[in-house]
Amino acid sequence: MSITSNLNTIKATLPENVTLVAVSKTKPVVDLMEAYEAGQRIFGENKIQEMADKHEQMPKDIQWHMIGHVQTNKVKFMAPFVSLIHGVDSLKLLQEINKQALKNDRIIDCLLQIYIAEEETKFGLDEKELTALLSSSEYKELKNIRILGLMGMATFTEDQNQIKKEFTHLKSIFDSIQNKDAQCRDAQQCISTENHFSIISMGMSGDYQLAIECGSTMVRIGSSIFGGR
Repeated sequence: MSITSNLNTIKATLPENVTLVAVSKTKPVVDLMEAYEAGQRIFGENKIQEMADKHEQMPKDIQWHMIGHVQTNKVKFMAPFVSLIHGVDSLKLLQEINKQALKNDRIIDCLLQIYIAEEETKFGLDEKELTALLSSSEYKELKNIRILGLMGMATFTEDQNQIKKEFTHLKSIFDSIQNKDAQCRDAQQCISTENHFSIISMGMSGDYQLAIECGSTMVRIGSSIFGGR
């Protein structure tokens, strides 16, 4: 199967409200260009240097999503062009993104990564940390970032009930923030005064259909499009 046909097959199964991020990490530009020619405009990378190199070589109407764990000292390399940073898991990282966004005269969109898996290897905030971050005065000072939603990665397991439980947990956290925003009277206390908070990024090649059933609005699919690594 070609990249084009893989892409078309997956797109045909996605509801209108679900955005596809083609995870192109480690793949050569020629493969990305095949996906681009087939109409794909959103690509996800997990290494900033690789993403920057591909950004240089490829058409400028592409949206680049940083989906990997972000080190603060690397933020400056993607700040001029990145469209969305998925894995934001600390105030310190948000402050650095804000700083670099300001230098580039941009507002950078971010997702807060929530720890939902039963694995030690995954990054993310727990609910207490999330609440503390969003209610902190330091967070409210950040004018060059925009939080668009939440991201989470389920446990790497065959147990569909386990995965479903984790996805449902992320959706419930998302809903509680949206509800707080809806009731919010003081703009300083709201995450988003303009209803930007709309993305739940969860689901990958192996579990994206279940993620969509659980409320995902953005899926990150790599091997089902580009083949195994």
